[in-house]
Amino acid sequence: MIDTDKRVRVLIVDDSAFARIMIAKHLANDTQIEIAGTARDGLDAIEKIKALKPDVVTLDVEMPKLDGVTALQRIMAEYPTPVVMLSNLTAEGADVTIRALEIGAVDFFLKPSLINPTGSLESDTELIQKIKQASKIDVAKVTSRLQRIVADLQRSKKKLPVNNPSGQGKLNRVVIIGSSTGGPRALYEVVPNLPADLPAAFLIVQHMPPKFTKSIAERLDEISQIRVKEAEVGDRVSMGQALLAPGGYHMVMKTNGQISLNQDKPRCGLRPAVDVTMESASKAYGSRCLGVVLTGMGSDGTDGAAMIKAGGGMILAEDESTCVVYGMPRSVAEAGLVDKVVPLDRIVDEITAACRKPSESMVRI
Repeated sequence: MIDTDKRVRVLIVDDSAFARIMIAKHLANDTQIEIAGTARDGLDAIEKIKALKPDVVTLDVEMPKLDGVTALQRIMAEYPTPVVMLSNLTAEGADVTIRALEIGAVDFFLKPSLINPTGSLESDTELIQKIKQASKIDVAKVTSRLQRIVADLQRSKKKLPVNNPSGQGKLNRVVIIGSSTGGPRALYEVVPNLPADLPAAFLIVQHMPPKFTKSIAERLDEISQIRVKEAEVGDRVSMGQALLAPGGYHMVMKTNGQISLNQDKPRCGLRPAVDVTMESASKAYGSRCLGVVLTGMGSDGTDGAAMIKAGGGMILAEDESTCVVYGMPRSVAEAGLVDKVVPLDRIVDEITAACRKPSESMVRI
C-alpha cells in the first residue's frame, strides 16, 4: 500500500527494448506515474525490484532466462510486489496468464495494444487505471491466501461424481455471479466449494477478453464439484453446472432457460456485462434469481441487481474487507439493493443456504 499523494513508481519488465520504450511512452501520459526503471528479463527484474523497490511491476509473460511465470513466483516469494502481467491474445498466452493470476498477479493487460506505435488513448487509460489500482493492493495478504486455496484444491482433487449428471431436477435458484478485477481469485474461492447437489444453476460473468474466459472455465472445472464450461449458444441452465460468459459476448438467458450470446453494444464499457445477464435471468426466473456481486472496479451489476430485487430475488455482495477492489459491491450496496454483505469466505455458505431454502416457485427443468 502506498501514499496516494505520491506518484506510482513502475518497473517495466520485457525482453524487447522496443516494447519497453512503447510501454514507458504509454505510461508517461499520466503525471501520477513514474518509471522507476526497466528490466530485460526475469533475472534482471528480480535484481531491479530488490534495488528499486517499485510500487508496481508490469511483467511480460514470455522472456528468456527466466519466463514471466517463474519470475512471478520468485517475486511473490522474495519481494511481494503488485504485478500486472502483459499477455498476448492467444490460447497459450491465456493459459499462462490464468496461471499467473493463481500465483498472485493482480491483473493483466493485452500487450499488443501497447506495442502498436499508433497507440490509443483508450488503452493508455485502461493500463494506467490498472496500475494505479494495483498499487493500492496488499499483495502479500492476497497472494498468500490465493496460493493456499489453489494448493488445497489441487491436493484434494475436488472433482466428485455428480449424483445428477443429466442436470435434471427441481431447480430452486439461478445464481448469477459477477466479478471483475480480483475476480479470478474470488472465483477460485467460491466456485470449487459449491456443493454438486445444490438445486441451483450458475451463470458467471467475469470481465475478461476472448480465450481467457475459456481458460479460466476449464481451470475451474478441473477443481470444482460442479461442472464449469464457457457458455455456447444453445446451452441450457441446469443443476450442478456453471456457464461462464465468453469474452467479447453478452450472455443472455431466454425465458425457456436456453442461453444466447450477442455482441450488442457494451454496458458500462464492458462486454460481457453482468447487468445484461442479471436482467435476462430476472425476466426468466423472477424471484428464484440470486445475484452475487464480487470484487471489481466500476458499477456493473447495479442495474441488474435492481431488476432482480424488483422481481423478488436476492442479492449478496462481497464485503470490502476481502475485495481486491471494492467497486462493484460498493455500487450495489450504496444503491440499497443488497440483502447481505459478507466476506468472501462466507459467500458459499450464504449461496448454499439460499439455494436449499424451499421455494414456492420450484420447477422442473
